[in-house]
Amino acid sequence: MTEHTPPSMSPESSRKVHVVSLGCPKNRVDTELMMGRLLQGGFSPTPDPEAADVLLVNTCAFIESSKTESVDAILDLADVKSRNPDARLVVAGCLSQRHAPDLRESMPEVDYFIGTGEYQRLGDLLELPAVKAAQSPAAMGERKGRPQFIADHLHPRYVPPASFSSYLKIAEGCSQGCAFCIIPKLRGVQRSRTIDDLIREARALVETGVVELNLVAQDLTHYGEDLGDPDMLAKLIRELGKVDGLPWVRLMYAYPHNFSDNLIDAIAETDNCLPYVDMPLQHASDNVLKRMNRRTSRLEMETLLDKMRARIDGLVMRTTLLVGHPGETEADFNDLVDFVSAQRFHRVGCFAFSQEEGTASARMPDQLPMMVKRFRSNRIMEIQRGISADHMQAMVGQRLEVLVEGLSDETDLLLQGRYSGQAPEIDGVIYINDAPDNIGRGQLRQVEITEAHDYDLVGHVVG
Repeated sequence: MTEHTPPSMSPESSRKVHVVSLGCPKNRVDTELMMGRLLQGGFSPTPDPEAADVLLVNTCAFIESSKTESVDAILDLADVKSRNPDARLVVAGCLSQRHAPDLRESMPEVDYFIGTGEYQRLGDLLELPAVKAAQSPAAMGERKGRPQFIADHLHPRYVPPASFSSYLKIAEGCSQGCAFCIIPKLRGVQRSRTIDDLIREARALVETGVVELNLVAQDLTHYGEDLGDPDMLAKLIRELGKVDGLPWVRLMYAYPHNFSDNLIDAIAETDNCLPYVDMPLQHASDNVLKRMNRRTSRLEMETLLDKMRARIDGLVMRTTLLVGHPGETEADFNDLVDFVSAQRFHRVGCFAFSQEEGTASARMPDQLPMMVKRFRSNRIMEIQRGISADHMQAMVGQRLEVLVEGLSDETDLLLQGRYSGQAPEIDGVIYINDAPDNIGRGQLRQVEITEAHDYDLVGHVVG
């Protein structure tokens, strides 16, 4: 089959798979790789779980709320299976990697638990007789050490038809060891793919109609360090700039440490690399950053941000913050408030610390009450709402290149799209009114902004 083109889906196929994918875009890529294997093996996707021979949920287990969402999804599919006992229920991903033994006891209706380093085995597993498959190491969730597998461009990947925006996972795992984070235990140490491998996949995705490619990894900035080249991300960006038919490349999950001058120049000088950087900073108090085991200080972050804004024209910055970490004092939190107010990021996501078993932070003294954590999270987002509204209002009257996504989620009377400063799903959108009939999904069109809201914009097509 052609690399990374959707496997053939014969309408006569007798085996159907229904999939629920939870969590981050990196998890979505894993789901598409699992689906690629299944479709290559003769399955076809179905949106109807009642019609499925295989019920697959790819889970998230990063924080407590994500685990709850994953368990709820499993129980929903288990209810479907109760009406179709011949269907096989597969639980994959981070929750399986972390809690398979416990889940196996509490959820006997699940046939297989597949860890984050085992999903490539799913197709072969489903070809085994049910009893034998259920006794296999993969199905039993038995793993030796941390995951080591990483897919390459030859691994079949199912990209849904008419997809114009996709993700390119450039590395797997993480070696940073932040005190609050369970990811290294779920995903293993960082494992980077080669530039040649990634360019092959990027070209294959463009051939399917993708015009926006979002680079993702647990730690984007340290891509290549495990291969002996700490400046490899800058080289990858420049090579992606040579891929014909790829107008938008976006950086997600780029850590502040190791954000080199060469990387800044690559973003600024590569035509299709958008002036948008998603950089999880987590906090601004040096006391909290040290307890988090973050490898940077407030001064270093401020110096980097100033440099990036000076050298990348029209830079849009998004960050993620974590409040309520053990030992975070009122003074520490006020440092963060001052930082957010001064930096005026375009986009901010703020989360309350979750005491996750197996992390260093979970064992620290001075744990904060949930009420305090939620108050602080809400306070940061209240400040950011006003900052975002100011940014949005300043765009009224501007003409922006907008990627049209199709009918609005709010009403069939409007189209919606995004400009380069809006990443898919996590940022706001642009609502497009009075649109010509010839506009289709995935087109880039000029839109004049006529109205602004806290996070969204409104405009009409020009030209």
